[in-house]
Amino acid sequence: MTPVLHVDLDQFLAAVEVLRHPELAGRPVVVGGRGDPSERGVVSTASYEARAYGVGSGTPLRIAARRCPDAVFLPVDRGHYEEVSARVFDAIRALTWAGRPLLVQVLGWDEAFLGADPGDGAAPEGAEPAEPEPAERVAAAVRAAVLAAEGLSCCVGIGDNKLQAKLATGLAKPRPGEPGEGPVAGSGVARIGDDTWFPLLGQRPTRALWGIGSRTAARLAELDIDTVEDLARADPALLAGAFGPRTGPWLRRLGRGVDPSPVDPTPWVPRGHGREETFQTDLTDWDEVAAQVRRIARLVAADIRAEGRPAVRVELKLRYVPFFTITRSHQLPAPTPDADVLAEEAAALLDRVERDRPVRLLGVRLQMAPPAEGY
Repeated sequence: MTPVLHVDLDQFLAAVEVLRHPELAGRPVVVGGRGDPSERGVVSTASYEARAYGVGSGTPLRIAARRCPDAVFLPVDRGHYEEVSARVFDAIRALTWAGRPLLVQVLGWDEAFLGADPGDGAAPEGAEPAEPEPAERVAAAVRAAVLAAEGLSCCVGIGDNKLQAKLATGLAKPRPGEPGEGPVAGSGVARIGDDTWFPLLGQRPTRALWGIGSRTAARLAELDIDTVEDLARADPALLAGAFGPRTGPWLRRLGRGVDPSPVDPTPWVPRGHGREETFQTDLTDWDEVAAQVRRIARLVAADIRAEGRPAVRVELKLRYVPFFTITRSHQLPAPTPDADVLAEEAAALLDRVERDRPVRLLGVRLQMAPPAEGY
């Protein structure tokens, strides 16, 4: 069995900003929103120095500023991060495993699964079959390539499948230290396999598994399933009854460390595009709410026009004060890329929401028609 690798760029957004501003090295850096902690917004990435103070992704900027008043706050620069990310993964694709190209399944700006291209499985005529190249050696080559290409560090997890590799990366990462002391160094590379799954993860909470969030973990706890090993040994009928005939067995497979999905290097094709905006002053005038929905919808319409595919469904996201969120959506009568039509369709969804509270966030998402070749 050929192992799978998972690569995760360390504190990616913050690390990219430190490369642009070397004077920030060693200081707590927080990237989020427009870089103003007095505004509404959340942290996109915090450096390890900031994480030591309890600042992490999703932390409201105002809370981040209270927890770490000495932090440097910077705005999100999406275009620059996309460029750096593309160069990093190009450098990884240039590597080989046992003489064959690496398969790279990109998951986002800062992470990907890596696998060995199996080719046709045949050795050249007269040649001895090549010895498998150790995954640890490939992991070291990946880390060196990322550092050489962009000056960034990364961690690599090795597993017998993608689930195990993903969780192994967490074991390889630096950990926040005590406030003011910075991170505790990680090894940079870690491995989880079928033989070490339960010794390493068996007594950890189910929330530690990739794919299980806090709500699912709470529902499992109601069934007296608290740890990874509990989940692995759970009655399949019990899980199917509580979560459904598809999700129940899938959860049990997670508990056993089973993941049959291959590393798929096929470029990701988006099913839709969306934008959302948190307003610094709550919206109380519903004519203004409608105007903002139309404005955001036109921005998203420009995004789908760049894809060359019309919208088939429109979704509205609305967050009331203080933090209650709802969504509404409907199928369009006919596919269309027309910005004015889509703006009116999005605004029409406001007829299906209560207008009894101020609004702090609005978002519009447009689902596109599938490409001719399918997804």
